[in-house]
Amino acid sequence: MAQYTRLEVASVMKEVGMVPLFFHSDVELGKQVLKACYDGGARLLEFTSRGDFAFEVFGELNKYALKELPGMILGVGSVTDAAAASLYMQLGANFIVTPVLREDIAVVCNRRKVLWSPGCGSLTEIARAEELGCEIVKLFPGDIYGPQFVKGVKGPQPWTSIMPTGGVSPDEENLKGWFNAGVTCVGMGSKLISKEILATKDFDKLQNTVAETLSLIQRLKK
Repeated sequence: MAQYTRLEVASVMKEVGMVPLFFHSDVELGKQVLKACYDGGARLLEFTSRGDFAFEVFGELNKYALKELPGMILGVGSVTDAAAASLYMQLGANFIVTPVLREDIAVVCNRRKVLWSPGCGSLTEIARAEELGCEIVKLFPGDIYGPQFVKGVKGPQPWTSIMPTGGVSPDEENLKGWFNAGVTCVGMGSKLISKEILATKDFDKLQNTVAETLSLIQRLKK
């Protein structure tokens, strides 16, 4: 069962401004990544469900977070149907992120008051997601649409909260473009938690990168 309501999760997303994305089949490695992000100031992490037995890995990571990392909010991404969403919520997922707009996922998440963020690529999809109760829309793939798309959406719909994923990196020019366009937060995967960091297990570097990125985001939001 989720420990945080959708409104609580949305509030943290808006406040912190970044959701790291990560998947690895090694539970112990995942714990180290999770702790490095946490120590760097991250309070959200999206576990991307892309491998066999991923739900088992997530269950262990969420138990670890609940015991050792107070205030850390774990959710699951790359969820493709309502059954998978329900399974992850049984394992305590606090938010569900999907690559596409799926109304069946909206129904099961809304029933449990769990935040769901569907991948959308048009104003029509975004409007439909909001009609279905979505608090924060995922713009995906972000590198295809870019900050100009966000500006275009915010014109007629200034109330829309957007989280681009894909094409987001920790450098100032990239983040400045997104936050100046009006995004609520950003999702960041391999540009933040790189293959190199995972291969070398340089978790001090990851912690420092997370801390620097979050600090930069706070400056850009002012």
